[in-house]
Amino acid sequence: MMYADYPDLIFGFHGCDKETYRKVTKESRPLLPSNNSYDWLGSGIYFWENSYARALDWAANRYGDGAAVIGAVIDLGHCLNLTDFNNASIVRSGYVSLKAEVHSRCLSMPQNKNVKDNDDWLIRDLDCAVINQVHTLNDVLGQDPFDSVRGIFTEGKPIYPGAGFRGKTHVQLCVRSAKCIKGYFAPLDDEGSPIRY
Repeated sequence: MMYADYPDLIFGFHGCDKETYRKVTKESRPLLPSNNSYDWLGSGIYFWENSYARALDWAANRYGDGAAVIGAVIDLGHCLNLTDFNNASIVRSGYVSLKAEVHSRCLSMPQNKNVKDNDDWLIRDLDCAVINQVHTLNDVLGQDPFDSVRGIFTEGKPIYPGAGFRGKTHVQLCVRSAKCIKGYFAPLDDEGSPIRY
């Protein structure tokens, strides 16, 4: 795991409502971790890597006119980077461990699901459970905990007929350790002025 520490500071954008935006940017309150069973990368604080527009798109779909976006400077630290070939075996071990645990309790495995007519798996109960199991295994084995998880998701409709590119493809970040967030900020528009919500 010599190369598991992510070497650069990056910008992350968190889609939210205006009230959350106000609490974080005006009152200096931290974002709280998400612990939903369907979170794509397990439990933590979610950001779109370097994509203000995608964060705003997500927030607008959820909050309508109440949508806002918070920027953050992030050091991913010890990162479970799912774009790194070596980490596939770690995630596979999490799956095997989860499957054994679920079987021993005579339960059903969580499943990823589509929503309505969507081709994407937007409800990711299985993926969430597997990633959280990876963190549990790290604890049990006394290994260094992952500070963050990073993954690329191909999402949305093809950009043009026959395309291998999708309109909502993005890099998503799940920050598990608050020390990774070096600061929050109000995003700027193209002229360099703060975007007001």
